[in-house]
Amino acid sequence: MPDSKIDGVAEQGKSKVIGQASATEREPNSSEKFCLWLATDEILNPFDIVEAEQMAGTRTFGLVTNIKQVTDAPSHLANYISSDFGNPAITPQTPRQGVNVAEVNVLANYDPVEPKRYPAGIYMPVQNGAPVSFAVEAGIHIALGIDKMFEYEKEHRERVTIPAGLIQMSNGTRARVFLDKRYVLGPEGAHINIAGISGLATKTSYAMFLIQSILQSVGAKDIAVILLNVKQNDLLVIDRPRRDIKPEQLEMWDYLGLQPQPFTNVRYLLPWGKQTQTTGMPNCFGEPPDQFHIYAYSLEDVVGNRSHPGPGLGLLIRVPDPWDTLGALVGEIQQGIMNGEKAWQNVRTWNNLLNGPPLMDKGIPQKHNQVAASSVGRFIRILRRVVVNHQSGLFVEQRSPRRAANLGEEIRQIQGGQTVVVDIANLTDEERSLVFGHIIKEVYGMYAEATIDERHELPRKVIIFVDELNKYAPARRSEGESSVIEYVLDIAARGRSLGVVLISAEQFMSEVHPQVIGNCATRVIGRSDASELSDPAYRFIPQDIKAHLTRLDKGELLLSHPIYRQPVKIEFPIPAYQAIGHEHLG
Repeated sequence: MPDSKIDGVAEQGKSKVIGQASATEREPNSSEKFCLWLATDEILNPFDIVEAEQMAGTRTFGLVTNIKQVTDAPSHLANYISSDFGNPAITPQTPRQGVNVAEVNVLANYDPVEPKRYPAGIYMPVQNGAPVSFAVEAGIHIALGIDKMFEYEKEHRERVTIPAGLIQMSNGTRARVFLDKRYVLGPEGAHINIAGISGLATKTSYAMFLIQSILQSVGAKDIAVILLNVKQNDLLVIDRPRRDIKPEQLEMWDYLGLQPQPFTNVRYLLPWGKQTQTTGMPNCFGEPPDQFHIYAYSLEDVVGNRSHPGPGLGLLIRVPDPWDTLGALVGEIQQGIMNGEKAWQNVRTWNNLLNGPPLMDKGIPQKHNQVAASSVGRFIRILRRVVVNHQSGLFVEQRSPRRAANLGEEIRQIQGGQTVVVDIANLTDEERSLVFGHIIKEVYGMYAEATIDERHELPRKVIIFVDELNKYAPARRSEGESSVIEYVLDIAARGRSLGVVLISAEQFMSEVHPQVIGNCATRVIGRSDASELSDPAYRFIPQDIKAHLTRLDKGELLLSHPIYRQPVKIEFPIPAYQAIGHEHLG
């Protein structure tokens, strides 16, 4: 367990005082905010955490949100006139008295002598003239509520802290930041969402670091990980150690109490392609990993059987269906094939379904039960486009178990301590929805339908990471709405009670379904533009902090967690698997 050093807060009175709290007639201090003037030459930046002396010997911690300079000039015009009516080369005739003033949001109050004396803290306004200094690491932990995690660990002898990065302050102070396992893996909360501009937000890199941190902190043997590779071969190298880690990165890993190591016990599942039949090579970007398995989809794989239903043909139909005509037809097809009904006994391949009875006769669509021939024809055209005309090679007439695996069976075999990477980078949008929906459905079914005895055989937790979440759970219903959205909503709502955790990423949080975002206990924001930050999806970020998110550097993130009283800016070490040259863009 990490060293909390809470007792060290009592020594903070020796910290250098950088200014004093300031309350004026026009800008009074309150229980929520206070201001402080800074001594000459003192440097303070937004997201620094400071502490002020408070009543009854307690201390109030706060997050700096803005710094401004105040002078005795009544207007900008007065400054212009005093410089010989706008001559920048001369010394102003009227020297101005000025001071830098910082605005601070209150985080917490703490009694260093007797912490339990004021259990709720003292949230009187910070008094005018109260000395203010930088907080030390132990103080930062108290300010954010991390000290409560340490207390829980001491009392229950159970590790709940997960290293999530570092806070770097203007005076050089560093503080480790931890997430609470109970709000990451359940049962109190679950799910993590990461948003930000592509490349600059380092979303994938942070997700991989955080998953590695979870495995090392909580225990890898109880957790299974499923990663969807959506960009080139970014995640097809996670078992190779990085050879060029800089000393400062190694030091950051060490300071967080983690080992800079690649993922172990990795299983790669790569898709069947149009040339796989002759070359034996999968449809992936660049060279495949040393060890891999290929997966493909026949009609029977998509439909499934009674004991293990497949993902369903519905995942391939991404068109408006206001009267559920196509939905009804899809249901009849699946039930007919699964139950071996007489009309469907000879339908075993994609070609059978698309060109033979009962749906087609000599190239002409046929009426089926209550579904008109025109609707049958529409279904055939849509399905033919997906599985024949525009497919990447994923759909095959007959799947040989010796050459290609059933993805659902592979997912059902996952074990604790194992990481499964499913490559979908070169697939079409419909194929990606099918694969992701299949994974979600299998994992959800494994845990939601498992008996007590079966639960003992499953990993205690399953983490699923997917990028471009907006494609599968879009915020607005439209013609191109993802057919997998219902599965994602179920995982977001019930996953924490089942042991299924979703770690997701996208460029724009505003494009993700609000129920998914609302169920994510932890949210991470990289650099974003002002128009995106004005969306209601970002209402959890205080307005005076949003402006700073437009200028975050690469590798800097804003972290919001239920334990924290305000979002904080963090940095993190780069993942320890070998970079190929493009995945470091995040």
